[in-house]
Amino acid sequence: MDVAKLLPLVPEPRKLKVSDGILKLDRKLAIVLAKGADDEDRFAAEYLVECLKADCEISAEMTANAGDGGDAVPVKISRGKGTEPEGYKLSITEDGVDISGNDAAGVYYATQTLRQCVVHHGHFLMLPCVEIEDWPDLKHRAAHYDTKHHQDKYEYVESFIRELAHYKVNCLVWEWEDKFVYPSHPEIGAPGAFTLKQMQELTRYARRHHVQIIPLVQGLGHVAFILKHLEFKHLRELPDSDWEFCPLKDGSYELLFDLWRDSMEATPGSEFCHIGSDETYELGLGIDCGCAAKAEEIGKDGLMQIFISRCVEFVESQGRKCLSWGGRWKPGSEHVPPKGMVFVDSGDPEYLAAANAAGYSGWIYAPNPGIEPLIMTHFPFYKHNMWRPEPGQYRRGTFADTALTIGRAARDKSVEGSITTSWDDSGLHNQMWVPRFICAGEFSWNSDERDLGDWAERFLASYFGPKARHMRECLKILQDSAQFFEDTFQRRVWHWGDIGKVHVPDFPRAGLEYNNFWRRRYNTMLQRARDDRPRLDRAVRVLKDNLERGVRRAYDLEIMLTCADLMLHNIDLIEMLAEMEARLSQASDRLHFTDRKAALGELRAIEKMIEEHLADRERVYKALVECWERTRLPKGMSTKKQKYFFSRERARHFANRTPDMRYLVLDEDLLDLEGYLARLKEYNKNYEKNEIGK
Repeated sequence: MDVAKLLPLVPEPRKLKVSDGILKLDRKLAIVLAKGADDEDRFAAEYLVECLKADCEISAEMTANAGDGGDAVPVKISRGKGTEPEGYKLSITEDGVDISGNDAAGVYYATQTLRQCVVHHGHFLMLPCVEIEDWPDLKHRAAHYDTKHHQDKYEYVESFIRELAHYKVNCLVWEWEDKFVYPSHPEIGAPGAFTLKQMQELTRYARRHHVQIIPLVQGLGHVAFILKHLEFKHLRELPDSDWEFCPLKDGSYELLFDLWRDSMEATPGSEFCHIGSDETYELGLGIDCGCAAKAEEIGKDGLMQIFISRCVEFVESQGRKCLSWGGRWKPGSEHVPPKGMVFVDSGDPEYLAAANAAGYSGWIYAPNPGIEPLIMTHFPFYKHNMWRPEPGQYRRGTFADTALTIGRAARDKSVEGSITTSWDDSGLHNQMWVPRFICAGEFSWNSDERDLGDWAERFLASYFGPKARHMRECLKILQDSAQFFEDTFQRRVWHWGDIGKVHVPDFPRAGLEYNNFWRRRYNTMLQRARDDRPRLDRAVRVLKDNLERGVRRAYDLEIMLTCADLMLHNIDLIEMLAEMEARLSQASDRLHFTDRKAALGELRAIEKMIEEHLADRERVYKALVECWERTRLPKGMSTKKQKYFFSRERARHFANRTPDMRYLVLDEDLLDLEGYLARLKEYNKNYEKNEIGK
């Protein structure tokens, strides 16, 4: 029995020694806490009992002494004398389990590793006999949780926290925007936003699982959620843009400090506050407010440091350390940030080492995957643009980019933390980002170099469980198909401003005059759609088969199915438009002159095709919304007390195209097939009246 393959432990422990023998789990487990155990260790033990029951129906109960459990398998939990924070030792023998944590986090992480050690072997469950000694490389292992364009339900946030904690991620940098009811300015919070009490409860819940919630309330730039409200319009740098505060107006700081003070009250006990400060496109352009003149005098870097210095001073006065995307140290610049600020926007280990040597702190930033439609690109791929002649650009995928960047910085010991982002710009479901977070947690915990292909297989076995089949193949198909989905119609135009607009076929003129154009113009897209269909069909079969097998994370697979269904519907649309033109050509070129009733039959067939496609669009959209909203509030919802305030941002985010979830089908809506259908029905009525029987 190859124990190494049986144990897909994530993160991979620092030291793992396999012994002969197994501990068969055919008896109840007796969880025994050391005398004097505190509430944190008791929580870890009780949560272990709960997880073992939920994971695999293993019965366990808390007992005062090992002998109290009769013939039960003893699981002893205690504190050790190790020196590494969050470290632990886990020993599994044929006689039982011993857990020794260096601190409360170490105890918790040991119990979570024990969960992963349970193996289905034949018709029974067992634990391989192993000795594990483990500790993290990086102190802060952060996931960036972006909810700017959606709001997850309270219960989902709890489950998300538990999932991150299981894989030893210990910071959640939560970008709220308007998904929090700021007590000082409640008008900024969207309908249904989390209250102060709810955020405090979630913060305490996360700390029980050794996850620190770090509030991120955007400052300077990226603040349309604030400045779209007319009562704050006077604080803009550019009067006609709600994107950015003026850094020279005291009112900007008074408002931001109110919001940051609220955010810190909502996250009691947290060490940090994140002030955003990225994407300051308009900095130094304001004429009336004096920013343009000030930028001319001291440069945009100087103007940025005016803002950063005031903000860091405030955050530190509240007893927090300040995190920021922008305003980092630049070698040789006369404008430098306060040394207490931690900048978290660099993925360059060499730069971070130099900054660290100069006395400036930073966390390694896992490379931004960019604008990802529907599905994350975890595996290597070629980024194509169907509308340009250049060849596709090779990308390593988020697993490789994340692992290599974080791993190198951690091995260099130039940083204390890592941060891995989940931009809500494209409107993916948050679960699609979770594998990337887990990869980041892996290499933040254990930065040793190892084969990424082997790691991916181990992760998939851990995440989806031993019953899962062909998930790597399935994910690769879905990520590649999602790239094609983005490349069609106007999806690429919305954020990138790039070529990619597709039209409907021309409408027939009088006398059924029609000239072919659509299939010639869009031949490449049509061929790629036809090639993509069998691959997507294969992915759907894999997903459905795994759901029938009862794999773990079934909800993730259900989300993927809705994405695959939408992508297949997109292919149907492309093929339908091609078929529409083929039928129009058949009616125009031949039948109009030989058999006008048959020509009308072709036109009527096009009517039916469009009607069926429109019905299918609503079916696909409705099913997707129903699935995603099991964990989310309805996007852009209003309540009796408050109407949702929708405003498009200058960043042209894909998910901000509509207030609701129709951003996913907006490109098809814009084709106005309904209008085409209405015109066609009128055309056909006139054709039948005026042309038949001539």
